[in-house]
Amino acid sequence: MNMPMDGGAAPISKKEREEGLDFAPRFDENGLMAAVVADAATGEILMLAFMNEDALARTLETGEAHFWSRSRGKLWRKGETSGNVLRVVEMRTDCDQDCALLRVEIGGSQAACHTGRRSCFYRRVEMPAPKGAARRLTFVDES
Repeated sequence: MNMPMDGGAAPISKKEREEGLDFAPRFDENGLMAAVVADAATGEILMLAFMNEDALARTLETGEAHFWSRSRGKLWRKGETSGNVLRVVEMRTDCDQDCALLRVEIGGSQAACHTGRRSCFYRRVEMPAPKGAARRLTFVDES
């Protein structure tokens, strides 16, 4: 699945992928690529999800974030049940085009996380862990 999105083009070189102007996303052996989602206004990281080719295509077509749910085994449009639709303001790709960064505006209650929180990253891992104790989490966002 390391083919350009147009489906018919030949694979591109590493140099072309890293330095060229053609969008040629790379999916892993499961047909997925990571998608980091950030607030377009603040840069706050809101969530991490995965996209397959269909999710990426639908996101590009509609301007709304679509993902592949690994737990449910199906495509989903973020906000289809919660109303917290993610409108994509900008999409970027990393150097080897196997990860997307979606800069978004959140609709609805401004919650990107399924728990109702603004961000999925609402707990901090204690570092370093107290000697001999279990590593604990601390809430950093109680919303």
